[in-house]
Amino acid sequence: MLVVNATTGDWTVEALGGALRSRIDGLRHSLGVSLTRVLCMDKRTRCCPAVLPSRWPKVLNRLDVDVINLHWVAGEMMSIADIGRLGGPVVWTLHDMWAFSGAEHFTDDFRWRDGYLRSNRPTCESGFDLNRWIWQRKVSHWRRPIHIVAPSHWLADCARHSAIMRDWPVSVISNSIDTEMWRPIDKTLARSMLSLPSEGPLVLFGAFGGTRDPRKGFDLLRGALDDLRGEIPGLGLVVIGQSPPKESVDLGFPIHFVGHLHDDISLCLHYNAADAVVVPSRQDNLPNIGIEAQACGTPLVAFKVCGLSDLVEHGATGYLAQPFDTQDLARGICWVLDGTERRTMLSAQSRKAAVARFSYPVVAEQYLQLYETVVRS
Repeated sequence: MLVVNATTGDWTVEALGGALRSRIDGLRHSLGVSLTRVLCMDKRTRCCPAVLPSRWPKVLNRLDVDVINLHWVAGEMMSIADIGRLGGPVVWTLHDMWAFSGAEHFTDDFRWRDGYLRSNRPTCESGFDLNRWIWQRKVSHWRRPIHIVAPSHWLADCARHSAIMRDWPVSVISNSIDTEMWRPIDKTLARSMLSLPSEGPLVLFGAFGGTRDPRKGFDLLRGALDDLRGEIPGLGLVVIGQSPPKESVDLGFPIHFVGHLHDDISLCLHYNAADAVVVPSRQDNLPNIGIEAQACGTPLVAFKVCGLSDLVEHGATGYLAQPFDTQDLARGICWVLDGTERRTMLSAQSRKAAVARFSYPVVAEQYLQLYETVVRS
């Protein structure tokens, strides 16, 4: 795997160039961030112009390989023009909507479906239309179709119906995880190691940025938990990704804010300590928190939207609530937590489903078959 900055110490992940090249790449990223802040109309939306040229086309086109597989190449790692200059068979695994949208990584509107026209610009925007300019650059530079991989059927359908990729080949292959690393652990032991209550049901919520990202739906979870006041004896909530706020949150039961976790072992222990993981996202692809929790045998409660419909088999590995019905989300939490026998069944089926869908051998075989198809075409 070739990256801009290798930070894990894994020898299979390689950053090209020395210290000088690393500083140059860091400068490119900083310039891209500055450009985004100046041009992006909605400061809450993560954007990437991808306009600064890089050395990657020259490096990748020199490699003696059969297929180039792009993953997340935003953050000014590669420019839009760079991607268009790649030769040979290319597969692109999408992790958000940026490839077929404007500058946004995720968006609620549907300009990506019809094209970014002057006539369909949101009325709340004015001035320079960054998204339209970026979208036009993609149309101009990406003349040759690239084989797209989407981790969820929702993202695949978005790509197929987009103005840019409607004639491109699209496959669905899930993200993979190490299902030997992410595995069930004795719940009592996990809670003891984390100093969490030994008795009573625990519900876990986690998101990068914690409760502050509206797309992750903590406000919807809070609405559901308000309906559960006094309904489930001993109920507690664990929030990963955010430290305790300055003003306490009153839900009528304890909330354990554990902050950002920096290692997989701690995450694994938290998944195992919980009786259910709630993913109340308004929009999500195939969130790792759901995949990892399932591999640990922890059932999920989520809304029936986007990639979450791929992740949860309703009634078998968790509960899918109607979007964005907080009362139904509350019913789902109650249903999952109702009785030891049901929780045992959901846990076993969650683990089985995760191994069957997300383990390295399963996903690797799917990619191998795709690569063989791409090379032959």
